[in-house]
Amino acid sequence: MSTAPAKENAVISTSYGDLTIAFWPEVAPKTVENFKKLAREGFYDGTAFHRIIKGFMIQGGCPNTRAGARGMPGTGDPGYKLKAEFNAKSHQRGVISMARAADPDSAGCQFFICHGNASFLDRQYTAFGQLVGGDDVLERIASVPTRAGGGGERSTPVDRIEVTKVTIVPAAS
Repeated sequence: MSTAPAKENAVISTSYGDLTIAFWPEVAPKTVENFKKLAREGFYDGTAFHRIIKGFMIQGGCPNTRAGARGMPGTGDPGYKLKAEFNAKSHQRGVISMARAADPDSAGCQFFICHGNASFLDRQYTAFGQLVGGDDVLERIASVPTRAGGGGERSTPVDRIEVTKVTIVPAAS
């Protein structure tokens, strides 16, 4: 007799406070497992939220945002790409989803958390969880002033918002 795997959450600890994510393995199993694997390996530790568009989303998870890293923030990956797991979950405030390039199957490690209604992204990006704690932290991060970055978009935070650690913890039952 097999038992269902224990439910787990991710705690994304940042220099602005903690964000707690509940996963949706029923709609994006490979994406959830990949995020947990990278978190357990310490991949996200020391990275930063590098792209903020208030009312839309905050983006992080790029290895090129680590201190001393080479390469343009927003272009890094873990050395592989994931197959998209598009699903019916809507991109609303607090939803975490995988960032990607033009190729639908180009996500690897970067993610974004919706700060507002981004339903225009539905079924085009892999939503894989929902914020269940730290909405005030999401608001604080989304409110950091931004400046123009590499692509000219005014989305680069003027202050570094570091991801100190991502911890996988048992979900409260």
